Amino acid sequence: MPTSTTSLASSPARPRTRSRGFTLLELMIVVAITGMASAAVAFALRDSTQTQLDREAQRLVALLEAARAESRATGVSLQWRATPGGFEFTDGIKPRPQRWDPTTLQARSETPVVLGPEPVIGPQTIRLSNSDAAGPSRWVTTDGLRAFEVRNAAPAGPTGAAP
Repeated sequence: MPTSTTSLASSPARPRTRSRGFTLLELMIVVAITGMASAAVAFALRDSTQTQLDREAQRLVALLEAARAESRATGVSLQWRATPGGFEFTDGIKPRPQRWDPTTLQARSETPVVLGPEPVIGPQTIRLSNSDAAGPSRWVTTDGLRAFEVRNAAPAGPTGAAP
């Protein structure tokens, strides 16, 4: 029985080539791997020293204002002083120590920071810096009447002189 070659000859010759490109599954896997890698890198990165310094300065402002309010409520004067690796509040009887989040942080004050029960206290200035003196500094200050605030530069006047 003769075979017909007309069916093969009448159809156009199409070479069988594999289509190019990526499948949806391949793209989704690449996106998932990229997302997990970028999340791991973001969690691995530490805060910059300036960010840590700003955060600790804001924390100190909140603690100083809370101690000032406690002093006014109880009628007992509190004093803040820097310690190695941290600071403490004391009422003359029992100190309440605190630690800095980055242990390289240092605080200095030319005068004792007294948080008395009176509504007006003397001007107070605390300088926060990292152990390397070349790094940035923040000053936590009050004029005695207003609340404590964080400044990027030393305040004017004799209390603002950088130690």
